[in-house]
Order: sequence, then C-alpha cells, then structure tokens
Amino acid sequence: MKPSKNRLQIQDKYFVPYLSEQEMQQRVQELGKQIATDYSDKKPLLLCILNGSFVFAADLVRTMDTVCQVSFLKYSSYVKDKSSEEAKDLLGIKGLNEELKDRHLIVVEDIVDTGTTMNKLLKELDTHHPASIEIATCLFKPDALKFDISPKYVAFSIPNHFVIGYGLDYDNYGRHLSGIYIVDED
Repeated sequence: MKPSKNRLQIQDKYFVPYLSEQEMQQRVQELGKQIATDYSDKKPLLLCILNGSFVFAADLVRTMDTVCQVSFLKYSSYVKDKSSEEAKDLLGIKGLNEELKDRHLIVVEDIVDTGTTMNKLLKELDTHHPASIEIATCLFKPDALKFDISPKYVAFSIPNHFVIGYGLDYDNYGRHLSGIYIVDED
C-alpha cells in the first residue's frame, strides 16, 4: 500500500483524517453556547474526565458564556485500542474539593462508547444527591453502547471505529492531533 500524505502512523496502527480541526471547533462552539443558555443561572460544575477530555473540556469551557466551576476526575477503561469491561477510578470523586449535593453537574467526556466508565461514574455521582447530572461528550458511539446512557450534549455521533486525536489516544499517543483520525483498516 502506498503511504498517503494524510495517513499517519501511531505505534503499530495507521490513521486517516475523519473530522477536521475546523469541524471540531465549530461544533464545540455550538455546544458551549447551548450549555451556556441551558445553565445561564445555575452555576454548573463541570467534571472533566482525564486524560482524554482535556482538549475538549478546555475548548468547551472557553465557549461557555456562563458562570461555572471546573474540576477533574481520572478514570480509565481502555487498554491500547480496546475498551475493557472495567472502569478504573484513578483520581475520582473522593479527590474533589467541590460539594456535589444540590449542584448542577455536567460530566465532560472525550468519548462515550460502551458506557462502562460513565455508568460507574453516574451511579457514584448520584449518591451525592446533585440537583442534576448531564453528560457532554465530544464523541458518542451509539452502536457500542452497553448501558442505558443518553448524553445530552454530543458534538459528534460516530460509527463504532477506533479514533484518536483532539485528546483521544492510542496507547497514550496521538492526543496532540487537532482533528479526529480514524484507524485505517486497509
């Protein structure tokens, strides 16, 4: 196979562009404006899931013209390019300084695919009796979903293919890419 100008290698896999930086920025701005409207008087707490959501979360918060707080949780459910059946809580709710009771929470995630991480996190958050919990995700794979989870704020719904870029990684590489790249199966 001839190497493509737009095809890039990360570790042992090849990737091709799927969503451009411009598409990402435009859609994130739209989501930020929608969230700002929906939460204009609620002072939401955004709980950003590390490591993958850091780019999406930073861009999203900068587009939101509303008072909010931002905090970070660290979960992992991927091993290389496969979602595992278990979400590991690496720096979870116990590490938060903010009170969750009666707060409007927005969980900011890079990708919701099987829903393993989100299912675990939503159950744990619910025990703290917040006023509301919604999900804002950069990418959503409805065909991979194994739990009854409905993200309210979705930048892009995508097919069940492995992707990197815009904070998402393959074995902790590729997060720096400004767009989304899909694995090249050819």
